[in-house]
Amino acid sequence: MTSPADLSATELLEAYRSRALSPVEAAAAVIARIEACEPQIKALYAYQPEAALAEAKASEARWMRGEALPLDGVPGTIKENIATKGTPMPIGTAARDLAPMQEDAPVAARLREAGFVMLAKTTMPDYGMLSSGLSSFHELARNPWDLSKNPGGSSAGAGAAGAAGYGPLHVGTDIGGSIRLPAGWCGLVGLKPSFGRVPIDPSYYGRVAGPMTRTVADAALMMREISRPDARDGMSLPPQEIDWLSLDMDLTGLRLGLQFDPGIGLPVEPETKAAVEAAAKAFAAAGAIVEEAPAFMTRAMLDGLDDFWSQRAWADIGALGPDKQAIVLPYIFEWAKRGEALSGERVYRGMSQMLAIKDAALKQSAPFDFVLSPVAPVPSYAAELASPIHDPDRPFEHIVFTLPANMSDQPSIAVPAAMTAAGLPIGLQITGRRFDDLGVLRMARAWERLRQPLPDFPRPA
Repeated sequence: MTSPADLSATELLEAYRSRALSPVEAAAAVIARIEACEPQIKALYAYQPEAALAEAKASEARWMRGEALPLDGVPGTIKENIATKGTPMPIGTAARDLAPMQEDAPVAARLREAGFVMLAKTTMPDYGMLSSGLSSFHELARNPWDLSKNPGGSSAGAGAAGAAGYGPLHVGTDIGGSIRLPAGWCGLVGLKPSFGRVPIDPSYYGRVAGPMTRTVADAALMMREISRPDARDGMSLPPQEIDWLSLDMDLTGLRLGLQFDPGIGLPVEPETKAAVEAAAKAFAAAGAIVEEAPAFMTRAMLDGLDDFWSQRAWADIGALGPDKQAIVLPYIFEWAKRGEALSGERVYRGMSQMLAIKDAALKQSAPFDFVLSPVAPVPSYAAELASPIHDPDRPFEHIVFTLPANMSDQPSIAVPAAMTAAGLPIGLQITGRRFDDLGVLRMARAWERLRQPLPDFPRPA
């Protein structure tokens, strides 16, 4: 019998509506799951089960009165770097002074308004600058599919929490792949929306917040709420009426690009390539036209962005006193310190590569309705490593499929494709045209219907 902890948000809402299940029962089941799994997985920060049960009881009362909100009683988590009132926000590092946040960030505010039951925040690496759960503040997060493996990052705890069944709805952030990488490595759906689609605070070039769920329908449910306007984000898109739950799509005649060679970075390993090729063949059999998408990333682009981001990180870390610098994660400190010696011209030229990547990505994808690719070139790796190659001098070799959409403002989604022979998830990435978030969700939903059955998520013994 399926535990309420493993039900989707759409299933929970229907169960509440029919009185087959109450929000209190669902919250209690998720709390039991957390108590069983969290000692090994270490996905959570600021876990507050009593507060969650109180929210669930208030939700139950609204359902009984016929006054239910759009996500009323659905439990889940919010990434640590999305402010929630009253909770300190360390941004993954022990070097940051802790003080309660004064208000909810836009995403947290929209979810609370919709009746979401927040169980906890989720862990992340120092300053969010790793595709890993390594942190000087949080305990090491692990992948529920294999506890020796990495959940990915920087939305590390969110990926682990989603795979472990800590409720159906989780929120991550993404500036180079930080939603899609952990979603791909943990067997989840992870949507990086179009830049500005989901208001955030503070906003920054390429940075977005988005859903991490087990199903596309649940991601769409979240987008319906978190994409609502908020004046605090001066880079957000104008409000737009989108029928987020309209997920059906005719694949006939769609032009799909298929990319295995971004131009640089780690080569795609065979099982990952085979899984994405199988997806492309399934789309073609359903009526789509699949063609090779050309490479467009260059070494200058990746190295320039590395220069800019390391100097940006050093602007924060270099301003700390020696005692604080000493407790920053050593990998992050070593990587960021390279920015100290860079000239202003070199940093400017590095920053300009964000536009170079944007222009190249948009030109590459222009002939296609959508582009298919791996989320990552390799499956999950050892939990203790910062990246698949664990080298601060080559920090971005594994994000070459995810990074471009952050720079180009395009929506891009990770959706489970297959499993490796060792039992690790492989993610398919679907990238759409700018602002076509609904199209990307529809393509991902079509893939859910086309793909072969996948194994159940891991459950505690």
